[in-house]
Amino acid sequence: MTASATTSSGPAQRPGANMVEGEFAFTEADFRRISAMVHGDAGIHLPDAKATLVYSRLAKRLRALGLTSFKDYCALVAGSDGLDERQKMLAALTTNVTRFFREPHHFDHLREKVLPPLLDAARRGGRVRIWSSACSSGQEPFSIAMTILSLMPEAAERDVRILATDIDPNMVAEGRSGAYAPHLLEGVPDAFRKRWVSPGADGRMRMADELRALITFNELNLIGDWPMKGRFDAIFCRNVAIYFEDETQARLWSRFAPLIPVGGCLYIGHSERIQGPAADLFKPDGVTTYRRIPEAAR
Repeated sequence: MTASATTSSGPAQRPGANMVEGEFAFTEADFRRISAMVHGDAGIHLPDAKATLVYSRLAKRLRALGLTSFKDYCALVAGSDGLDERQKMLAALTTNVTRFFREPHHFDHLREKVLPPLLDAARRGGRVRIWSSACSSGQEPFSIAMTILSLMPEAAERDVRILATDIDPNMVAEGRSGAYAPHLLEGVPDAFRKRWVSPGADGRMRMADELRALITFNELNLIGDWPMKGRFDAIFCRNVAIYFEDETQARLWSRFAPLIPVGGCLYIGHSERIQGPAADLFKPDGVTTYRRIPEAAR
């Protein structure tokens, strides 16, 4: 998941004045309530400069619900009977930008440096775990699965698994379906497409069962509780942290650190950097790629 937010701020508004002109009244108080809910639920910072985006995205929800003001909408999503709509609000305010083999240098690194020793160990009975922590509609974990199967076709028969999570249940459901519009397959190498992708009866392209067998899709909020107990040999968390404030970013990196064994990898987005206490627990190992190091090596 990537969220629509930036770190800039807009000018102060007069109390009660509309922040955006349109068919619905949208005051600074409305914007503050929505921003607070989104920040509390997902850690996403919405500065004043995003008021127009918030209005345009949520105006569609007001029309669908037959509401006449953002004040009424805020009352709905803040109430106990508005939990479903609150999830829809969050989904509307986040932009799930993803594609197969996005930032290909990460998959080159995974294939060439990370997977060979792990898969050798798996052939001898070892365990391999990879976490796609903001998987959006599933292109990232399926890209990981193709990379694994290109090196170890029998991976599903071994203890090799990918956990794919996202805050948006609609994206999780789409990933779990393993079916995509044909134009979304543009980033998949031809050899991989011929081997693991086939047309479905509905015109969508379906991921092969061998790929699906490696991946478990679940809903998960990165700033909420994490039920996982074991460690991950590699974690992908790309283009998400940039939409968090510095303190939330630092806390996220620190939560990842104990879940990655020494030598394991953390892949982050091209505009992101590890900061805070966790910066001492990772060393660069390529472009926006980090290896976990022992605490004694700090």
